[in-house]
Parts: sequence; structure tokens; C-alpha cells
Amino acid sequence: MGTVQQEITLIEKVCEIYNKISKLETLTPSKEVDALFTELVHTCIPHSMINIATLPPNIQEMRSKLIRLCGEAEGHLEAHFSTILGTFKNPLHHLNVFPYYSNYLNLSRLEYNILNQHYSTSAQSPKRVAFVGSGPLPLTSIVLASNHLKETAFHNYDIDSLANSMASRLVSSDPDLSKRMSFYTTDIMDVTDELKDYDVVFLAALVGMDIDDKVKVIEHLAKYMAPGAILMLRSAHGARAFLYPVVDPCVLKGFDVLSIFHPDDDVVNSVVITRKFVEPVNIDCGNYGRDFGIGSVMPQSCKYCDFQVFNNPHGHMKMIDE
Repeated sequence: MGTVQQEITLIEKVCEIYNKISKLETLTPSKEVDALFTELVHTCIPHSMINIATLPPNIQEMRSKLIRLCGEAEGHLEAHFSTILGTFKNPLHHLNVFPYYSNYLNLSRLEYNILNQHYSTSAQSPKRVAFVGSGPLPLTSIVLASNHLKETAFHNYDIDSLANSMASRLVSSDPDLSKRMSFYTTDIMDVTDELKDYDVVFLAALVGMDIDDKVKVIEHLAKYMAPGAILMLRSAHGARAFLYPVVDPCVLKGFDVLSIFHPDDDVVNSVVITRKFVEPVNIDCGNYGRDFGIGSVMPQSCKYCDFQVFNNPHGHMKMIDE
């Protein structure tokens, strides 16, 4: 019963924080905003066997709204620190002013190691990488290009022209990255034949916060990416799925799921690496529900939300290799 009570307490706490966040007039960085989102992250980071897919509709709705609020707040935070960094003569020398820079270092190192395990070609590293949803502070591209893929060209896509302008300013003074990093203001759904030129495509966690939108993006990438190219996605597991959308392997039609990694440290996002099939393949998702689904116990009543009772939780996994 301890696990059940922990899950009940977790849901109640997330609902409580959501209610406070949803009442804020603005999500731009401030002591109050920072404190609430820090509390939310600390609530969701610890290991939990909760399966978001089993939550009742009203909690699913709250979660969807919370993810959007998290995305909006993250955008404001990145824009804020991109502006600060842009005031330095050499912005890339001061990236540690961003409070979560170490998290990006760890996430990028993790993604590189996973990519390195599965990327197979005559070349030592990918020649061209696309990052979809790079934002005003493209730390993943910057860290990968600076520390890991030192000869690779990075093409960053974002629909926000201001975000791209701010991001471009950060690398403009660097003699190396200014040549290898490009920024394109466009909806990735409008990018077609160009996608065939990339060895690896990264899809940011907040691109397609609604599952239907994310599926449309994945289907578009499956249609236009080169056969054999790698698609890397960020997902979430356990309670961390209150912060970011979950990528179900069943929606990755057209791609072979190579590995899924669920961190248990301060790196929030799970990492999913896939390879586009050379030939169309029919995927039976029957086993995925058993492999990835973890039951959930919901309390019947709560101070902040109305709950329904579901099945008992069981099982846990961190690395899944197909």
C-alpha cells in the first residue's frame, strides 16, 4: 500500500502546484514562477511507477494543460537567458549563467552516447544533423557541435523568427559554430525534400505537445527522411510525464525503435532513438502495451481533483533495446 499512497500523494501535489501555476498572470521568470516550477520538477523527478496513460480523463486534461504551461514557461526562460547571453562579446563562453546548463550537458552527452552506439556508416560521425524546435537558446545543438560532433553541420528549425534571431546571435561570434550552425524559420511540416539530406534528425520534446500534432510531425518525417536515417526523440517516463509529452513507440510508424532510455537522475527527458526503415514494415504494437504500460492506482477523492480507481502499479524499466 505504500506505493499506492505515494502515487496518491504525488497526484495531489501535482494538482496543487498546477492550480497555483494556472493562476499566475505571467510565466516570465520571477521568484514566484521559478519557485513553483522548481517545486514541480522536484515533485516529478523521483522514481515513480505511475503510468500516465491510465489516468482518468480529468487528470489527463490537467496534465495536458500543465505541459503547455511548462512549455510556455520554458520558452520564456530560454528567451530571458538568451537575451542575457547576447550581451556578452562571446556568449558561448558564458553558457553556465543558464541555471540548467549542466542538465543540458548531461542530456547531450547521453544522447551522443546512445547515438554513437547505433549510428553505423562508413563516416565516423554524421555529416548533417537537423534539430527541430531549437528555440532561442539551442543548447543541445551548441553542446553537441562543440563537445561531441565537432565536424558536423547543424541545421536548426523553429517557427519563431525572433527565437532564431536570438539563437543565431549566440553563435555569430564563434569562428567555428558560426560556419557549422544554420537557423531556418519555418514549420517543419513545410520542409520536404530537404529532410533527405540529414543523417540524423532530433525532435525537441515540446514540438507537438498534443499527441495528434506530434504524430503528424512524426508521419511527415517518416515520409521525407532518408531511408536508414536516425530520428532521435525526447519523451518522458513516470511522473516526469507531467512535465513533457510521452512518445509511445506505436506512433513511430515507419521507424525501427532501436532503444529507449529512461534516466533516473536530474536529466528529465527519456531518449528514444529510431532508424527509418529502408522498406515499409507493418508493426504489431500488441507487445508495447505490455512492455511500456505500468498500471496506476488512483485515489477516489482529492482536495484538488476528482479521481477514479484504476489497476495496481507493477513493473519498472530503464533501458529497453529492441
